[in-house]
Amino acid sequence: MEGHRHWAPVYDAGPNPLLALETRLLLERLSETPPARFIDVACGTGRWMEWALNSGSCVFGVDFCTEMLLQASRKRGLSGYLALADARSIPLAGGSADLTLCSFAFGYLTSPRQAIAEMARVTCAGGRVIVADLHPRALNAGWTRSFRSNGHSYEIDHYRHSNAALEAAADAAGLVLDWRIEACFGEPERTIFREAGKDSSFQELSRIPALLAMCWTKT
Repeated sequence: MEGHRHWAPVYDAGPNPLLALETRLLLERLSETPPARFIDVACGTGRWMEWALNSGSCVFGVDFCTEMLLQASRKRGLSGYLALADARSIPLAGGSADLTLCSFAFGYLTSPRQAIAEMARVTCAGGRVIVADLHPRALNAGWTRSFRSNGHSYEIDHYRHSNAALEAAADAAGLVLDWRIEACFGEPERTIFREAGKDSSFQELSRIPALLAMCWTKT
């Protein structure tokens, strides 16, 4: 958690190619039918809550880092709809959401099973559960969860969860797979690399799947 405390003030400070890739691809799926009720698990600074709120959804977010929640609370419409909580113990009644999403946080959990079960619990029958994270192949290639703040570099410890582990956890929670995205950086993300002075690394990194996103329906 110490790393997230330092990350919170700068999380929204600049463009991030991984977040840009995820946003681009998930919005292609989510914008067609925005949910009436949206829960963001490990909501961080509330970027997905902002999208849902602007789409007309009732929103709620939980995160285990007070500093991240503080940043989220400063965004219009989010204050009062946030709670300090673990992804494995969401303080909401069952069936509270039409869409429950967890973005780039499962890698901080030792096991996906309990968190997916909890996400399924708070989602209504017929609702959707979405998990998006750094692709296991990117981790195998040596990619890290790291950031810079105040001239210092930080790397956050993480765990690797295979596609099979996520699928098994979802099956145990009564979820049925709708779709899966395994995506590499594309031309829209090249601009971010170029602006960061890392255009030369784009070609190599774009060959490796960067994003894994899976969507299930609760039966």
